[in-house]
Amino acid sequence: MVFGFQSCGAQKNSELFTIYLVRHSEKELTTNHHSDPPLSKCGEHRSENLSNFLKDVDLDVIYSSNYIRTKNTALPTAMSKGLKVNEYNPQELEDFSKSLMGNKQNVLVVGHSNTTGVLAGLLVGEKIGAFDLDIYNRVYKVIIYKNSGQLHLLHTAFECND
Repeated sequence: MVFGFQSCGAQKNSELFTIYLVRHSEKELTTNHHSDPPLSKCGEHRSENLSNFLKDVDLDVIYSSNYIRTKNTALPTAMSKGLKVNEYNPQELEDFSKSLMGNKQNVLVVGHSNTTGVLAGLLVGEKIGAFDLDIYNRVYKVIIYKNSGQLHLLHTAFECND
């Protein structure tokens, strides 16, 4: 419990910060934009739900890969927190993980099924691979304290009825 108790003081000197990683919400499968499809109605609702899930979370920065579906997944959270969505390159996860560790900020990263778990693993020094394409409810919460990471796998309760 000392870990949580010290969070207020540690937060101010960047010893403690949290990185949340999620996969983009459901994409529209019946579109002509096969390489960069928008979110489906269900995906739009899930993205709003993510914003509600993170309502009480203090975020400094939001990152998304350069795809419509990832940007639009991040957008409701960014708007609710008055932040812009910054781009990162999902092909350079090792460099990005080092940057996240060096910046020592509370962050939301929106990625893909083949990058989200991998990036979470890089942050805590574990090998984590891609996950199934039908999984959208995972939130990887990585708590960094004194440059050491602890990974918590959370699941949102959102159910799509669209």
